[in-house]
Amino acid sequence: MNRLDTSVLILYFGMLIVVGIIGIKKAKSEKDFLLAGSRLGYFTHVGCLAAVIIGGAATMGSTTLGYDFGISGFWFVTMMGLGIAGLGLFVVNKISGYEVFTISQLLGKRYGEGTQLISAIVTAIYTLMIVVTQVIGMGNVIHVLLGWSVLPSMLIGGGIVLFYTILGGMWSITLTDIIQFVIMTIGVFFIMFPYSINSVGGLTALFHSMPADHLSLTNIGWDRIFQYFLLYFFGLIVSQDIWQRVFTAKNQKVMKSSAVSAGVYSLFYALALSIVGMCALVLLPNLGESQSAFTALALKILPPGLLGLVLASVCSALMSNASGALFASATLLTNDIIKVYFKKDMDDKGVIKTSRIVTLGLGILSILFSVWIQNILVALDMAYAILSGAIFVPLVAGLFWKRVTSKAAFSAIVVSTIVIFACFVVYGISSTLPIIYGLFTGTTVLIGVTLFSSYPVEIGDQSVNIGEGERP
Repeated sequence: MNRLDTSVLILYFGMLIVVGIIGIKKAKSEKDFLLAGSRLGYFTHVGCLAAVIIGGAATMGSTTLGYDFGISGFWFVTMMGLGIAGLGLFVVNKISGYEVFTISQLLGKRYGEGTQLISAIVTAIYTLMIVVTQVIGMGNVIHVLLGWSVLPSMLIGGGIVLFYTILGGMWSITLTDIIQFVIMTIGVFFIMFPYSINSVGGLTALFHSMPADHLSLTNIGWDRIFQYFLLYFFGLIVSQDIWQRVFTAKNQKVMKSSAVSAGVYSLFYALALSIVGMCALVLLPNLGESQSAFTALALKILPPGLLGLVLASVCSALMSNASGALFASATLLTNDIIKVYFKKDMDDKGVIKTSRIVTLGLGILSILFSVWIQNILVALDMAYAILSGAIFVPLVAGLFWKRVTSKAAFSAIVVSTIVIFACFVVYGISSTLPIIYGLFTGTTVLIGVTLFSSYPVEIGDQSVNIGEGERP
């Protein structure tokens, strides 16, 4: 990488730091700090949602899958897009009326404090693992570009994200998301994609150069497509970092339309990067590690200046997702645990101060986990297995089935979480079985406990508990 490309990256990082400082002035209240004041319009909201979905794992992962499996690599991010679209179409109208900052708060309103606590812990683990995937991605990018070892590369990338997230909270994240969405769009659709196609002689030449199975939409395997559906379609619907972005919209109409639009954007993004991965296979057939396909191809085909801009787009994707997930995790711990159980009388300034301290601690912890795991797709699979397997069933049941009891929801989350971690140990962290058993266990426990519990029925102005054998 020459001086021009390095200058582009440094300029971009400097811009993010400035945005973090600007965010301090806007984050004056708890709602400003946690939800950017819930004032975003359609276009800014689409950018924020798309930026957090199309993160480093999606960008690097889709290219890797395109390299390994061909066009069918698009299923990975496609399921994320379908998930966010499903959230907009079917769930937003159920949640927009709640005055909450987190998924756990909503579960607390529906099921009580016990369920709020356990769901906050489980969801915080998920969001922390999302941060880990992005820090791993940042480490890989900086490592390839500058030749530094992975640890200092992670420290630099993670440190910049930590800086602007701590300073301005959701306002800083929102401002950087808009910048990052624009840079990601330009870098992938208008630079990397056309240059990749041109380098292999066009789409026709690319398809003729591919093994036949790389042109099949199911080459990746029906089992993995089903795994992605379980992990990412369900996971995006109940993802705290997505919900927190959803709540930044100014009204329900914006929430729904922008979620669907971000989902559609994700489909095109997935397809473009899968094709980029296929181009990398043609130009770099002996690449030792397919996880570096995107950066290796960019270094090979892009001229100075454009290379820096595209690599800035990769860093944009990584940083956007990292900041959103890090802040989501900090919000859960601050709002649903510390404020509820330890500092019940916290004012807005106290919430902001505590959130910043928690964000700092989680940021350091995420870097340590990143050094330990080091595989971006494995870390992402773990994160969504925990979230989808443990939280999806109680949340959706609570929104659509009035009879579900607090005891049933609490039991379902606890038991399914234990089952998921046990399955990680028995079957491995890359297996589909943990989430399948988690969903099955959660559904069984939730239905069973609900049916064998008493439930309230309104009779006149009184609420009467009706037990088994006493149903009207």
